[in-house]
Amino acid sequence: MEAYKTVLYSKEAGIATVVLNRPEVLNAINEDVLTDLAYIVEDVSRDDEVKVLMVTGNDSAFAAGADIKNFVTYNPPDAHQYITKVQLGMNKLMALGKPTIASIAGYALGGGCELALACDIRIAADNSFFGLPEINLGIIPGGSGTQRLTRMVGEGKAKELIFLGEIFNGQQALQLGLINYLVPLKDLKEETCKLAKRLSRKPPVAIRTAKELIHLSYDVDIFTGLMMEKEKFAYLFATHDQKEGMSAFLEGRRAEFKGR
Repeated sequence: MEAYKTVLYSKEAGIATVVLNRPEVLNAINEDVLTDLAYIVEDVSRDDEVKVLMVTGNDSAFAAGADIKNFVTYNPPDAHQYITKVQLGMNKLMALGKPTIASIAGYALGGGCELALACDIRIAADNSFFGLPEINLGIIPGGSGTQRLTRMVGEGKAKELIFLGEIFNGQQALQLGLINYLVPLKDLKEETCKLAKRLSRKPPVAIRTAKELIHLSYDVDIFTGLMMEKEKFAYLFATHDQKEGMSAFLEGRRAEFKGR
């Protein structure tokens, strides 16, 4: 498997795992990280054997924001070029037609928090901390924070978190609905793997279709969304997985989905 500059990448039993690997800077996100992640998302999208993508860091940090030392000399065109690459990477991850899990220990700040928001499901350890502190540097979250956080926690709470730029813990993140699960640090890897295995057994075409419709709901009115849901629901009855899922249910056995 290709070597990457800033991450460790592996695949096993239908699950791809990306470990952010810049511990000397708490896994701060720079352009090399974005490049590596983009290549990996492309690889996962092409690999029919991979059913789930997990993104994680180490026990001290998921990703502690962007690499600020690179920003000091930026002018507006430099900043625009950089944040365009960030948004493209986040959007590509979000649009991946397979379930993605952010497994978070330690700090998930700034761009690290935004990376977690771009994943479908977030599971965090009890030593985790979150925040979008960009306001304290005289800037704003630019990697989707103003948009995805607002959709997740509501306008009022998003304004509070972004305007104040304060850091909050995993329990608060759970109460906000920012994460799906909070577990002891010692159990994080095991619980993430259990979740990934559960997801890997689900029908890939139905998962991809559900994900597309959920994302579509951001942009259309309820009536258009329901029309699209109706069409996609009917379409799935032409798939092998629908026939297998219903046959397995009636026969009292576990379904073996093929992704077609």
